[in-house]
Amino acid sequence: MGHALDETLQDILIRYHRMKGDNTLWMPGTDHAGIATQAKVEEQLRGEGTNRYELGREKFLERVWQWKETYGNRISYHQTRIEQLEQDIRVMMIPKDPQDSKNAIMEIRAGTGGDEACLFAGDLFRMYSKFCENRGWKVEVTSVSEGASGGYKEIDFTVTGNGCYGILKFESGVHRVQRVPKTETQGRIHTSAASVAVLPEAEEFDVEINEGEIKWDTFRSSGAGGQNVNKVESGVRLRYMWKNPNTGEMQEILIECTETRDQPKNRERALARLRTRIYDMEYQKYISDISAKRKTMVSTGDRSAKIRTYNYPQGRVTDHRVEGLTVYNLAAVMDGDLTEIINRLQMAENAERLKENIES
Repeated sequence: MGHALDETLQDILIRYHRMKGDNTLWMPGTDHAGIATQAKVEEQLRGEGTNRYELGREKFLERVWQWKETYGNRISYHQTRIEQLEQDIRVMMIPKDPQDSKNAIMEIRAGTGGDEACLFAGDLFRMYSKFCENRGWKVEVTSVSEGASGGYKEIDFTVTGNGCYGILKFESGVHRVQRVPKTETQGRIHTSAASVAVLPEAEEFDVEINEGEIKWDTFRSSGAGGQNVNKVESGVRLRYMWKNPNTGEMQEILIECTETRDQPKNRERALARLRTRIYDMEYQKYISDISAKRKTMVSTGDRSAKIRTYNYPQGRVTDHRVEGLTVYNLAAVMDGDLTEIINRLQMAENAERLKENIES
């Protein structure tokens, strides 16, 4: 039916154009008017059909682009998600460092730069304190020596929290600061430094110590006011001769603790620090063996390695262990926002350990 109608309309249109060309469309006695009307209707129908076709084509293309945008984005998302999950699985297959779950012992020492280095050591302690506070970790100062103009010549503290050593271990090394000191009258930028050591807290079963060979001394501790200050010998000092299993040499370890006004508590904490110190020296041998096998190593624990620069004029923090690891939010970093930096360092270490795991 539809095909026959198309042929009829086509025949009418041909006859219409032929008569129009011969000027016979207006000759009397012929029913050309009806033919002309039918032909015009056919042209109108064809025009509408073309318009409908173009409109339908545009709508179809629009729908295709919508599908492409919707499903293309979904496909891209799932492809990225699959790659991320594959990477997560590879990381999960890396053997965990048993030290990562332990508490951390941290030591900050002012380096080159005099009073400015002491002030910078104080800034670092505040930075770590804020970082730990934000994570719900507990910070306890065990030993402190204040600088003449503020800050610290050295400060030791314990961080207690789930997996804190595995995160804070990346902070071991030399930290440099570039800024204009408060005492600088000509506006010159000075470079100062402070070293940070992060040790895993040792458990009693980690280290064998003959407590009978420990030599104890007590002394009057200085500090804030109180009736027993400079009257009761609450400060403790221990000396212990330890044989280094790696070298066979004997060396003396000296530890003081004046954290509390309770001598028994200070003895307990000094003993814990001795245990950690010995454990750390043995652990450093383990770290050295690993680093010798790797071309690079993010968390070496080497306290002499220059790991990070804090540039105040530029508001910049650059970590030298990972290429391109620079952030321009120095104020936030010094206020304890170390998350981005530590995440990048963890990713770099995971990549190193993953490569090592594959090659072995």
